[in-house]
Order: sequence, then structure tokens, then C-alpha cells
Amino acid sequence: MRRGDPAPHFFGEPMFLSLELLYEAVIFGILLGCFYAAVSIGLSVAFGLLDVPHVAHPAVMVFGAYCTWQLSSLGMDPILAGLALMPPFFLLGMALYRFYYEAFERRGSDAGVRGIAFFFGVALIIEVGLVLLFGVDQRTVEASYVGSSVSFGEMRIPQRFLVACGVALVLMATLTLYLSKTFTGRAIKAVAQDEPALRLMGADPVRIKQWAFGIATAVAALAGALLIIIGPVEPTLDRVYIGRTFSVVVLAGLGSMTGTIAAGLILGISESIVLMLFGASWAPAVSFGLLLLVLGVRPQGLFGR
Repeated sequence: MRRGDPAPHFFGEPMFLSLELLYEAVIFGILLGCFYAAVSIGLSVAFGLLDVPHVAHPAVMVFGAYCTWQLSSLGMDPILAGLALMPPFFLLGMALYRFYYEAFERRGSDAGVRGIAFFFGVALIIEVGLVLLFGVDQRTVEASYVGSSVSFGEMRIPQRFLVACGVALVLMATLTLYLSKTFTGRAIKAVAQDEPALRLMGADPVRIKQWAFGIATAVAALAGALLIIIGPVEPTLDRVYIGRTFSVVVLAGLGSMTGTIAAGLILGISESIVLMLFGASWAPAVSFGLLLLVLGVRPQGLFGR
């Protein structure tokens, strides 16, 4: 992010951590952390609130990125494309949860193990389908903010990170308000805690879960739009993000919406500093290291109860 350096790959070789470099790493880590929170919030709803082992979440997000690329090639702005994809992805999520419920959850206590296998199968189907439809080449989108940057003194910040950060904050705030201020939102938060009490309030837990899983899938579509704005996508990119998304959700505390943004910032800043000191090859280990540390020290997460 120095003037004249390629962005965002300014952390190429191991170096001593000066205050100036630390400042740049923290700024970049904050932007990256907001993006990580955005791509993880759908999983926080599905896994944290509904107790559904949705390991296919990153694959659904990559599918949303390819759909965004398809609409963008027709002249639509990537952010608007992501918003336009949310209704059909919402319906897809509702259908997917209904199938999961009828085939696994309704049948007994081993739904968790069989559900993991089911969603791994969904992820594999999506990945293979994308390879057959689009090939293995990387895809990118074009927009006024994708190739430009904003200068702050000696520091140059890619504008696409600023856009992704802004959309992520709006998304987090909207979903947090929905879950805390509406009857359906409070029912979603209550369904994993006490289903009998929810039935006494006149709500059907299965329908509430189906609705919430639709929301999680719709959010994944918008996260896919942010993903392809940040950088090129390929069909196997979901393997890169499965560790990061689960790390953010577990670090935040299962079902904690407000904690997701804080956990994303922790992961983003940690990755940024490690990337500066030791190079890009060590960055993916940060998410798994944080995941193991949190599970060993505080299994309920930093903001869980």
C-alpha cells in the first residue's frame, strides 16, 4: 500500500515490524476482517443459531460469485448483481433445508454426522458443476472501484476493499437489527435454545429454521459478490475459505452476530501481520491456529454464553 507498490500484495518477504509497517498491516487487516465477517455471517446463522452443519457454505458463496460474474458480464454492477441474487438464493436455501430436514434431521440424533456428509456432497456437486459450466479458469469482474485505489499520504488502499468493507458493515447492521427487533428474528435466535417454548408462542420451529436457512443462503450470495470484487475466483476457492469462515464463527461464539465482526477483525489483522512478517505461505495457518486455540481455551467463543 505504499505508493508505487502493487496492491494488495505489499507483504511479499519477511521483514522487521516497524511502526509504519504495523500501521499499514492493521489498516489492511481491518478491511480484510470486515470482508471475513461478511463471508462468515451466513454460516453464523446456519451453524451457530440453527445447529446445521453447513460445510457447503463456502461453496454456495463461490456459486454466488460465479452468478455475479454472469450478471456483471451483462453490464450489471457487481454489488447490484449480488443484491439481485439474494431472492433466488433465499428460495434455494429454503428448499435445501427442507430436503435436509426431511432426510436427516427429522429421523433422529445422528443427523449431525449424516448432515455433514450431506453438505460435503452439496459442496462437491457445486464445485464439479462450476468446473463443467465455466472451466477451471479464474473469473473477475469489472467496475469503477475494482481497479482503482485511494491515497492517504504515503499509503494506497485498494478501493474494492473499501467498498467490500462498507457493504459488509451495512449487511451486519441490517441482519443484527432484524434478529433483535422483529418477531421472526427473535424466533430464529430462540429456535436453537428452546423449541417447546417457541411452539407455545405460536411459531413452528421447522418453518422458522427453513426461513433462517434461506436468509443464510441469501447472505452467501451477496458475500459471493464481495468475493469476486476482492479478487479472481475459481471453482475450488471454497476450500480456501472453509477454515476461515468456521474460525470466525467459532471465535465469535456460536450465533453471536455482533461478535462475528470482532472475530473477523481479529482474524484479518492477525493474518495481515503474519503475512508481513513471514510471507503469504503462513497466512492460511492463522485461521486454523486461532480455531484450535479458541476450542482449547474458550470453547464457547469470545462472545458466546
